[in-house]
Amino acid sequence: ASLPSDVKLDVIMDTSTNILNTIDSLKETIMITFIIVMLVVFVFLGRWRATFIIILTIPISLIASFAYLLASGNTLNIISLSSLSIAIGMVVDDAIVVVENVERIMAEERVTAREATHKAMRELSGALIATSMVLAAVFVPVSFLSGITGQLYRQFTVTIVVSVLISTVVALTLSPVMCSLILK
Repeated sequence: ASLPSDVKLDVIMDTSTNILNTIDSLKETIMITFIIVMLVVFVFLGRWRATFIIILTIPISLIASFAYLLASGNTLNIISLSSLSIAIGMVVDDAIVVVENVERIMAEERVTAREATHKAMRELSGALIATSMVLAAVFVPVSFLSGITGQLYRQFTVTIVVSVLISTVVALTLSPVMCSLILK
C-alpha cells in the first residue's frame, strides 16, 4: 500500500516448495533412521526389554533438543533436522553401554537387576561423562567459526551437542532406573 502506484511486485522464483520438500524428506529420514536403529539394536541384543530401554533415549533426546531450539530462538529447519538425524545414532550409544554392562554383571555375578545396575553405574559413570565431553569438544569449536560458515554450522553443532549431552543425562538417570525395574 505504501508503494507508488506505478510499482508492481511479482514473485520471480518460489523456492519454498523445494525447502518444504527437503524438510519433509528429512522428517522421513529421521523416522527411517529411528526404525533402523531400533531393528539393529534388537538384532544385536535379541531382547525387547533391553531394546526398549535403549530406544527410549531417542525420543527423549530429540524432544529435549526441540525444547532447546525453542528456548534458544532457533527454528526447526533443514540444518536442525539434519543435525537431529545425525544425532539419532549418537544418542543411543550411552544407553547401549549401560544396558549391556548391567546385563553382563547380572549374568556373570548372578545378582538382581538392581544390584547389577548399581555396580554398572559405579563402573560407567565417569566413562559416559568423558565420552560426551569428548564429543562436545569435537563439535563445539565448529560453532565458533566466523562468517557465514559459522552461522550455518552453529545451530547444527550446538543441536548435536545438546542432544548428546541430554542422552548422557538420560543414560546416567533414566536408563539405570529402567534397567533395575525392567531387566530380568
